Amino acid sequence: MLDRDGYRPNVAIVIVNTRNQVFWGKRIREHSWQFPQGGINPGETPEQAMFRELQEEVGLMPQHVKILGRTRDWLRYEVPHNWVRREWRGSYRGQKQIWYLIRLVGRDTDVSLRASDHPEFDAWRWHDYWIPLDSVIEFKRDVYKNALTELSRFLHQRPHTRKERLFGIQHSLAPPGDPGGAYSSD
Repeated sequence: MLDRDGYRPNVAIVIVNTRNQVFWGKRIREHSWQFPQGGINPGETPEQAMFRELQEEVGLMPQHVKILGRTRDWLRYEVPHNWVRREWRGSYRGQKQIWYLIRLVGRDTDVSLRASDHPEFDAWRWHDYWIPLDSVIEFKRDVYKNALTELSRFLHQRPHTRKERLFGIQHSLAPPGDPGGAYSSD
């Protein structure tokens, strides 16, 4: 299912643990790492697709996680022409994604990469939230940067100091030590 501009609706999922590290999955039989993601089926809401993909790719059920937030709007990336299936060429441009930030409230042992008949990942690990963008395939880097930056505001669930309770929590738009680097706006 493509929209009128040639983008396939999709969800992407950033899973964080209690230390705000992210789930980083290694694509099966490849040397590339990414967040879980997948298409939205006809009649599905983005949230329903997120829970379905979460179960299919990572084996986590709704009771294992808590939704912290999502992107306000679709984030898009274009897929290079040589990556597009022959039957889709001419109509398919790329993906548009709603990104979710969710917290694992279950245990690491709840993760199961073999929850479906068609596994996406063959390994996983926890990684610092501000993943190095050079480890992401080039045509997805801007979407990852924009998603992680937008979702970072949801990492702190409640104010801890009097000042935060009165004036709100101040969130950095870039990771520590990245002045003008990969996460800075251009």
